[in-house]
Amino acid sequence: MTPGVSIAARVKNLKLKFAGEDSLLFKGISLSFHQGEKTLLLGPSGCGKSTLLQVLSGLIPGSIEVPMIAEETFVPERWGYVFQDPDTQFCMPYVDEEMAFVLENMGVPREEMVGLIRLYLAQVGLNIPDIHIAIQSLSQGMKQRLAIASVLAMEPEVIFLDEPTALLDSEGTELVWSAIRSLSEGITLIVIEHKIEGVIDFFDRIVVLSREGVVIADGSPTEIFSAKRRELQEYGIWYPGVWEDYIENKSRRSDCITRYSNANDREDVYLEMDRFRGKRGNRAVIEVGRAIVTPGQWIGIIGHNGAGKSSLLLSIMRLIKTEGICKIAGREAEHVAQAAEHIAFVFQNPEFQFVTHSVREEIEYSLLLDGVHCEIRRAKAYKLMEELYLEDVASRHPYQLSMGQKRRLSVATAIVKGQHILLLDEPTFGLDARNTFSLLEKLERLLSAGASIIMVTHDARIVENFCTASWRIEDGRLTDVIDLSPPGNLATPRQSYA
Repeated sequence: MTPGVSIAARVKNLKLKFAGEDSLLFKGISLSFHQGEKTLLLGPSGCGKSTLLQVLSGLIPGSIEVPMIAEETFVPERWGYVFQDPDTQFCMPYVDEEMAFVLENMGVPREEMVGLIRLYLAQVGLNIPDIHIAIQSLSQGMKQRLAIASVLAMEPEVIFLDEPTALLDSEGTELVWSAIRSLSEGITLIVIEHKIEGVIDFFDRIVVLSREGVVIADGSPTEIFSAKRRELQEYGIWYPGVWEDYIENKSRRSDCITRYSNANDREDVYLEMDRFRGKRGNRAVIEVGRAIVTPGQWIGIIGHNGAGKSSLLLSIMRLIKTEGICKIAGREAEHVAQAAEHIAFVFQNPEFQFVTHSVREEIEYSLLLDGVHCEIRRAKAYKLMEELYLEDVASRHPYQLSMGQKRRLSVATAIVKGQHILLLDEPTFGLDARNTFSLLEKLERLLSAGASIIMVTHDARIVENFCTASWRIEDGRLTDVIDLSPPGNLATPRQSYA
């Protein structure tokens, strides 16, 4: 410990085990964090980063019962926590009520609340005209900003941030980090974040965990990214330049995936939309003038948080009211079941898809409903678990997985039946580098077999290097279609919809 510097949070010789697991997640980890220190936690998906944050904050075992022992734990008195999934954060149904709930607990007079609510919302770029708006009507990215604003309102001494910008577009990410940077010098921050380029200079310290939950590096950013680059590559952890390394290595490999040869065959149309709208109540939340999707296309849906990207996928899937034409495989689908015959859907929140008690059962479930023989079900489930690095958690309950593991499971459950059209809503958020590239290459293989992918993403590198086209959504409308084929070659817009 540095002389004269107080401890903000500490755990010594922590051992922790989830119920039903054969081995310990942590086998004696010890870490101390000093007041005012800005620390970034890195590690592969499922290594225990989020669990460690919950122990340091006292959520485990205080609110979340998980068997653990430690020689010592020091939990800060005033702390705030931003979860990976913003829906787990809220206590009230409306934005202003959620913020007022925090301020009321801090003893803020009622007449001062509205001004403070608008101040904290503005700090994270959540500029909404009517602050008495239902939280569930917000996009996931907007919810995440609200969660961060509510924590800032607490004026904590220590803030635990678990992927605070995972669901945000580039503008929202910059606004949130600008707000975080403006915090008092005395604030201690312990952060889990995959989107690290552009924010590395903010951190004093980086702690790297191995897949087994062991500290393999602890030092300054300069020290970690220069001396530990090989370990970061080995464990598939995000680091500055990882995309460049991946693209270079991929170009040298002999197993490159051949794209579908008839990607430009306009006679074979999987999806056709014409004057198509998705509605919530009587209000149109997404409008498409005309658009088609053909075999072998990988379309990246881009746009700001709240623009209507997720609403487009929900409309195609008939999960919200629609009007106009949307033909799937040449036929109109009147309800979800008809759409599901041809479309696999991955929600932005992976937990929306889980219905069983284990990873293996979850992947097999839709095959079971279709009467597929047990041995075939098991073989398909095992193959997907192996490809998506889920075999080690096959017997674990889906809700006990890390966010990255939940995300990979949600993709596995969606693609197991082999539908030709994939609707994916932020399928890579919460994933480490290894699992991101593995998932993208799995999708490439499906594409090469003639599937089509429509994917919402905020990651421009994915759009640039994998997508054959991008669709921009602005203010609830499809405004631009840009041809990117072959991926990596940006072209001028081929079509535009006013």
